[in-house]
Amino acid sequence: MQPGLAATGIDGLDEMLGGGFPPNSITVVLGSFGTGKTTLALQYLLKGLNSGEKCIFISLEEDEQSILKNAGSYGWDLSAHISEGRLSLVRLEPYNTRTSIERIRSEFPTFIKNFGAKRVVLDSVSLLTMLYESDAEKRAGLFTLCNLIRESGAGALLTSEVNENHPVSSRDGMVEYTVDGVILLQSVESKDASEQQLTIRIVKMRAVGHSRRIKPYSITKDGIVVHSGSEVF
Repeated sequence: MQPGLAATGIDGLDEMLGGGFPPNSITVVLGSFGTGKTTLALQYLLKGLNSGEKCIFISLEEDEQSILKNAGSYGWDLSAHISEGRLSLVRLEPYNTRTSIERIRSEFPTFIKNFGAKRVVLDSVSLLTMLYESDAEKRAGLFTLCNLIRESGAGALLTSEVNENHPVSSRDGMVEYTVDGVILLQSVESKDASEQQLTIRIVKMRAVGHSRRIKPYSITKDGIVVHSGSEVF
């Protein structure tokens, strides 16, 4: 294992990554509804919290109680981490476009640094890009966001919905080109259409020698389990 890597807390995935994400890197998890993007992001945060790191979860979808309830369904109690000042849950309002964008530009770099966060989650970047009116603004916004996170010294995990017509890319086809790593979650159908299976693939990851194989995974009562020793179907 390369020293300094940020383990995800998902054993099979860490095995595929050769230990974890590179330090101060930004990874996006792509997937359709129900593939476990938020669950994976929460496990990544929990691993950091249990390792003594401070973490920030930025949501454009759920409020604090919904996030706590979601984590609690897997037996993960985030309340203690919040009360002890190790975790901050931040809600951005998608309907208040101008305020949300300005908060990202002006507040979050300083907030991340002052909080001392080592891990940041943004759930989801798909909703964030919808706040911009043109493709040019979306590209500039994503580029600025990633640069601000890198300058803060934290590592980050973003979640993104896939394009329905091209389910191996993000909804806008942009975020993949601004981040360091891309992980794709899919639900695939067997050849005889009798079975569906969840699969995970590391599309790219800068600075680490990672597996390029497609592996099955499950969403269990304890979170995501990647079956790195198994093959798809």
